Amino acid sequence: MDSPRKRMLRLLSLLQTGRQWTASALAEASDSTPRTLRRDIEFLRELGYPVSSTRGPGGFYQLLAGRSLPPLILEDDEALATVLGLRLSAVGEAGNGDTAAAAARAEEKIRRLLPPKLRRRTEQVLAAVEVSGTNADTPSPSLLQILGEAVTSHRALYFSYAPKSADLAGAESDSPRRHVEPARLLRLQQRWYLFAWDRDRRDWRTFRLDRITSEPLNSTSFHPRPLPAEDLVAYLREHFRGIPELTVTLLLHASAEEAARRLYRVDGSLKPIDENSCRYTAHVDSYAWLSLVLVLSDVEFTILEPPAFREEVTALAHRLLRGAGNNQRYAEERS
Repeated sequence: MDSPRKRMLRLLSLLQTGRQWTASALAEASDSTPRTLRRDIEFLRELGYPVSSTRGPGGFYQLLAGRSLPPLILEDDEALATVLGLRLSAVGEAGNGDTAAAAARAEEKIRRLLPPKLRRRTEQVLAAVEVSGTNADTPSPSLLQILGEAVTSHRALYFSYAPKSADLAGAESDSPRRHVEPARLLRLQQRWYLFAWDRDRRDWRTFRLDRITSEPLNSTSFHPRPLPAEDLVAYLREHFRGIPELTVTLLLHASAEEAARRLYRVDGSLKPIDENSCRYTAHVDSYAWLSLVLVLSDVEFTILEPPAFREEVTALAHRLLRGAGNNQRYAEERS
């Protein structure tokens, strides 16, 4: 039989799964006798763990939610997965500072409490994993909470929504008002989306959370409609694949962190080269849109591929020179 300390930790780990345990099953799983189990349960209650129990043939033990968070016991693989997940959240999302900071603090607290052997294993995994930030904004926790509550309580919402052409201006006054019945929150292609029934357009629509320009307001309740597909993620991926996608590769003369802050309006991936440059692969449905973003983002760049995008930027530069009246320079570049 294990030592009392190991037995107690194992018992607590079993109870924290949230399932209902019969006395015999819990005693066997924690490697203890029924009498020892009852004593251990009482000890946990004295420590503040709300362990409920029912007597009789259908009796069971279960750890309930309490008023405060008691110490959490994790198995080795659970602790490793938790730390890695928090690292991905803290480093991989380059958008919402509050969320990233909270994830980093939680990761540090867990790593500090790990036993030396498990801490070394965790450090080895983290050292071997390279996580690059996305160039998409992470939604604020308050927005996620509002939308999540609307989905589960079946409350319609009003909010202002900026069309793609208004992304750069970010002006709420120019954003049309939408009235929707929220169905699901999804994360696809490094973006967060609300999938909802648009009451004005009488059809299903996806709304990028970073384009919601006002705090959503509750409207009336609604009866949930049947979703257009059982697997919404697969359904939307197929929908997105139907949109023509152009790929552009750039050498950006800025750090990956700086580029991620400035180019959040475009889907793509960043690969650091050194502290002053990075490789950027952008996925867009319009060369003109990417050209405009690059100009307004004020990031020095070199086009690596494709030639078609280089021609698009060259034509735009010539048009701007003509508009500025610099015909002599334009003629020189044409020769």
